[in-house]
Amino acid sequence: MEALLAGKPVAVPKTKSFGCSVKWKEKSDWIERGKAEWAKEEVKLENINPDGLRKLLKNDTDKLRVINVWATWCGPCVVEFPEFVTMNRMYRGRDFEFVSITTDKPAQREKALKFLKAKQASNVNYILDGMDVYQFIEILDPKWQGALPYTLIIEPGGKVIYTKQGAINALEVRKKIVESPTIGRYY
Repeated sequence: MEALLAGKPVAVPKTKSFGCSVKWKEKSDWIERGKAEWAKEEVKLENINPDGLRKLLKNDTDKLRVINVWATWCGPCVVEFPEFVTMNRMYRGRDFEFVSITTDKPAQREKALKFLKAKQASNVNYILDGMDVYQFIEILDPKWQGALPYTLIIEPGGKVIYTKQGAINALEVRKKIVESPTIGRYY
């Protein structure tokens, strides 16, 4: 740079690039191929009972776990949900897991499943089984006031490193994810 600014010949005028080739033209169709593959993935909605919820919170895996509590009747939940699907796609190849839990009533199961399918939410999805919402709140986080949406980030071993009642700031959540030693900034 100094030689160039001084109007002198540059000692090494050309260097090879090193790193990921994500910007090459021949990879331009990768986005469409990715979308087609994601559209084929199975979307399920499983039951979760109090014991299953406690086990989920223990996070006895080696993965960073993001849990989002939502409902089809909750406007902010519906608006932010695609952000979680995107995060899942971004990080799921690493030690990461996105789990959604709907608080829709069991009678609304098909409506919730239809929503999840429309969003291509092939992550782990639960609906409450064998507990009312107040028992659910006390198990999930006794400090939570019960407003939706509600999001937690749990490290392996069960340490909660983030909670948010209300709509998330997606960039803030992504920053929390990559700041966790479980994930880190580099793949």
